[in-house]
Amino acid sequence: MNFDVIVIGGGPGGSTTASLLAGTYDKKVLLLEKEQFPRDKPCGDAISGKSMSVLAELGIKTNVENINPLKTHGVILSSPNGTVLDIPFKSKDPNRHSYGYVCKRFIYDNLLFQHARSIKNITTIEKFQASSLIFDGMQVVGVKGKDLSSNKEQEFYAKVIVGADGANGFVANKLGVGGLNEQHSVVAVRAYYDGVKDMKPAIEIHFVDSLIPGYFWIFPISETEANVGVGMITADMKKRRVNLQKAMFDIIANNALIAPRFKNAKMSSEIKGWNLPLGSKIRKCAGNGYVLVGDSASLIDPFSGEGIGNAMYSARLAARIINKAFEAGDFSESVLSEYERTLRAELSYELDISYKLQKLGQNKLLLNWVVGKAARSDHVRETLSGMLANTTAKKGLVNPLFYLKLLFA
Repeated sequence: MNFDVIVIGGGPGGSTTASLLAGTYDKKVLLLEKEQFPRDKPCGDAISGKSMSVLAELGIKTNVENINPLKTHGVILSSPNGTVLDIPFKSKDPNRHSYGYVCKRFIYDNLLFQHARSIKNITTIEKFQASSLIFDGMQVVGVKGKDLSSNKEQEFYAKVIVGADGANGFVANKLGVGGLNEQHSVVAVRAYYDGVKDMKPAIEIHFVDSLIPGYFWIFPISETEANVGVGMITADMKKRRVNLQKAMFDIIANNALIAPRFKNAKMSSEIKGWNLPLGSKIRKCAGNGYVLVGDSASLIDPFSGEGIGNAMYSARLAARIINKAFEAGDFSESVLSEYERTLRAELSYELDISYKLQKLGQNKLLLNWVVGKAARSDHVRETLSGMLANTTAKKGLVNPLFYLKLLFA
């Protein structure tokens, strides 16, 4: 029961890490998942353009297109006073595309998991409940748990353990780096609706007056079906004692901009909630014999709330660094910490800007003014489009000079 790498968690981060380690780097991988695919995962279901290059590297971009996800070409924003702004995606970054997808995780995650399962060097076990990590001194060397299908206790060993089991994941908690910081996490609820009117191939983020500092979203799954939800920083939600489910239903029933679009819509699923650990505070995510990817590492974009792109991005980086550790024959923190250093170097700038944008998004007057300016000016709208698609240009959105220039736009 020995492997090169054990990956715990079969979502986008875990399945991508396993696929690249086995398919690209020829490693013997065990992929453990506590549920059975296909399975639902509460989420906004948005898949950013950052994921496209990883899907291409996996060789399954066509497979994703074959499951018929809705392709999104922009974002629609509305300000607290009800002004609506339609911003197309534009990107010259080779690691990002000028479009994204919206696809139910029940379908998308299953595609990624089944792709991993098809690779000959990967062994998958579903319905496996991990119970403890195995240590040799300070080094993580394996995992113990129960196969719930056979009710058998098992233990497996590997040179590296990858934690890809989510926000409240077993691996991060056992290593003492888990837990949610209320200032750097979001609570969200969502449900699916059929019959939503006037949807475009764009994700919608509405800064509703009654919900600030949170927001309401509509992410289209098809021409008439949508993922609908609300999210708010955990600390703010607790401070204001907000019932998110009630807030969502109130917006759908009474908001002047939103309610008419839901007049004939029906909720087609139960409402579900979950926690999002934001990348404004990345966890320690590498050590002796382990790395963490995706939500386990706390990589969700603080502004958009999207986590799949960074999960797959971190998975690609983790696979590369783990392969370097095998080449060196050294699986200590001194080698594997290159993953965390590189991850922070490549993502911290973008995540910091998104965090500042999140803070700006809590200012009603500023939102009303900027969205109003952009709605009236093609030049301002084009500028915003370029900024939202480009990490370096996005820095301008948190620069006071940008807002000074808007006075004369």
